Amino acid sequence: MLKALAASSVAVSAGSIIAGSAASAAAGPVQAGATTPLASGSRLVPTNRIGIQMYTVRDKVQSEGFRAVFEELADIGYSEIEFAGYGQGTGDISIAEIRQLLDDNGLRAVGAHVTLTPESIDKEIENALALGMPFVGQGGPITRGTTKAEWQQAAQTWAEMGEKARGAGLGLYMHNHSGEFQFTSDDPNTRVYDLLWEDLKGTNVTFEMDVYWAYVGQHLYPGFQPIDYVKADPRRFQLMHLKDGKLNPESGNGYDIIEFGAGDIPYQQFLTQLKSFRGRRYGMYEQDNAANVAEPGNDLNSLGNARRSYQQIAALRG
Repeated sequence: MLKALAASSVAVSAGSIIAGSAASAAAGPVQAGATTPLASGSRLVPTNRIGIQMYTVRDKVQSEGFRAVFEELADIGYSEIEFAGYGQGTGDISIAEIRQLLDDNGLRAVGAHVTLTPESIDKEIENALALGMPFVGQGGPITRGTTKAEWQQAAQTWAEMGEKARGAGLGLYMHNHSGEFQFTSDDPNTRVYDLLWEDLKGTNVTFEMDVYWAYVGQHLYPGFQPIDYVKADPRRFQLMHLKDGKLNPESGNGYDIIEFGAGDIPYQQFLTQLKSFRGRRYGMYEQDNAANVAEPGNDLNSLGNARRSYQQIAALRG
């Protein structure tokens, strides 16, 4: 994976998006950890294109600031940054100062999770251009509504914001949690993700699949395979969250978030199916709970999790 296409999305027929079942997805998961055979095959994620969502190390940004965190991330080997806001806990910092710190450490900003509305889009486009980002996006759902009409209206609003972003040479993207895979409250036959897929076809709005949350969505609302959306039109997935999860039958989600390589999301299998599209997307490691969860024998340290996860992503072979 991992190099941006042009900002605009070129739609093709989705074909048969929904295939398989949750049961087949659960069969024979391939862990991305040290037990995975890595002796042959090309890298699934080129080492100079591995990125990180800054939400993973938000505690360090608050306690140490962007300068120290960027230095550590660059030392680990990360090349690309996806922001989760532009504030730090060590004092005010401007967008221009953040850009200088990125440049000083050889890092590239590729996107951001910010709140996007018709009122905020102009400012967020301005920030994205100043940071040199090709995309701007949102981490939360594009509506808190539940009905088919509410999701359709939200898609229309995003299509309009996408055209404004296109005018600035940027792409616009949305990020999923599990809720986007449920069905609308007034139509049990309409899966939200399918509605968005159809209503945003041909627009300048693309998808950032959070693979972990897609698998949770499959567990909660079965009847689809996450990979089938990406294979239906890889160009509509400019960014992807490489977040791992460990199977847990006691969890309502079916999985617990864990550092990359220690879980059961079948990343080797998943990414191998996309190997012909490597170099076309940005892959961002994210771990929501990195500050509070560590594998046995390791200290609680979100940057430590980031270092081990980078090594595991870099070790993946097709």
